[in-house]
Amino acid sequence: MPLAPEIDLAGELRLGSMRLARRLRVERGSTDLTLSQLAALGSLELHGELTVGELAHIERVKPPSMTRITNSLADAGLLVRRPHDVDGRQVVVDLTDAARELLIDNRRRRTAWLAIRLAELTPDEREVLRDAAPLLNRLALS
Repeated sequence: MPLAPEIDLAGELRLGSMRLARRLRVERGSTDLTLSQLAALGSLELHGELTVGELAHIERVKPPSMTRITNSLADAGLLVRRPHDVDGRQVVVDLTDAARELLIDNRRRRTAWLAIRLAELTPDEREVLRDAAPLLNRLALS
């Protein structure tokens, strides 16, 4: 089966999603955090406390890189560290209240920007995006 229509659609979706992601990153505000640090915080918010190794696996980075990320977040007061309950060689990290507030503010700012842009579209265009949103999420998680 030829993939030409899928290739064209893939190119358009790739470009559009990259541009939208870049624009949403601009809207995250004046935080000094890197995207990797924000992603780690987001994963901890989603999954709860994790070992540094588990967090590295989820974020698809090497454990030494995640150790640097978590150390900097802990130094900034955004993570708490504690020894693992069973394996004393491991460290478990979790969000602080300050990190939760930062994530809420970050999400609120980007959602507000996107809501304003969506209001500029026609009702039919918004409906197309409403239908596409679950599909985009499914693609992102596959």
